[in-house]
Amino acid sequence: MLIDGDLSFRGGDIAEHARRAESEGYDGAWAAEAGHDPLLIAASAAPATSTLELGTGIVVAFGRSPMITATMANDVQLLSKGRLLLGLGSQIKPHIEKRYSMPWSHPAPRMREYILAMRAIWACWNEGEPLNFRGEFYKHTLMTPFFNPGPNPYGAPKVYLAAVGELMTEVAGEVADGLLVHPFTTERYLSEVTLPALERGLAKSGRTLEGYPISYAGLIATGASEEARAKAVSAVRGQIAFYGSTPAYRPVLELHGWGELQSELNALSRRSEWTKMGELINDDVANAFSITAPPRDVGGVVARRFGDVISRFSIYAPYALDDESRHAIIASVRASSSH
Repeated sequence: MLIDGDLSFRGGDIAEHARRAESEGYDGAWAAEAGHDPLLIAASAAPATSTLELGTGIVVAFGRSPMITATMANDVQLLSKGRLLLGLGSQIKPHIEKRYSMPWSHPAPRMREYILAMRAIWACWNEGEPLNFRGEFYKHTLMTPFFNPGPNPYGAPKVYLAAVGELMTEVAGEVADGLLVHPFTTERYLSEVTLPALERGLAKSGRTLEGYPISYAGLIATGASEEARAKAVSAVRGQIAFYGSTPAYRPVLELHGWGELQSELNALSRRSEWTKMGELINDDVANAFSITAPPRDVGGVVARRFGDVISRFSIYAPYALDDESRHAIIASVRASSSH
């Protein structure tokens, strides 16, 4: 199992943060689109590192045209000498329409076409194929020599797709190179819903789960002291509540018989009652969506829940996790995954 870290803005010193992640032995690091552009973060980290894979977790695909994403990803792939993992996600309708002022419709078919459009653009540049992509949502038919960067010596980047629902997960299996499992998932949802949908998609492209990368950022509530652990538990429950308020994620709760919790959380979120939302997350819900354990024991829990499924793991800590605890978690995950 590969172990990935976080590639956040960190006050602007991206290069130093990336160098540190590489020196600490992380296999990769992921940059989120949360206030900053993850592809620009990855581009800043590229010259400061040599082995660290640089992932975007995620780029909001529908906020950009396929040509823009393909161009920026191609540049980062070149700068990093082939180390980009282009993680894409759809976001939700209100953000696409009201924040990005971009069109929203049929997210799974649109995402399938989006990835195929990028592949057509990269094939034009790398293999000299004529650009003639005509789909229901996107059309790319013009590429003059002036705008053609030419072949990338490192080829096209690998595309990972973030998915929760069955249709989007099928798209990941059909046209993506890897799956980004959303943190708002459970062991049961992964085995009963995600993997069967992924296999259906893989079958369409003549592939199987064998060798197909699955990356998971696990919510971890831990800390070096009792006080730190209490704060971590509160922060993690708040994060679970935030995700749970999203209508698109209701099926995950419904699988466990917690569908009405989504309605309650959504109503509170509309009133910005964030503290009350976290208080609705009881022990059963928290334990299903996160791991609460001392740092040295996290690896064992990850291995028991997901060890035979995921190929990449990263810590998701929505609070200030001390370095000692973080290193202990990584060491325990490595030790458990090697058995």
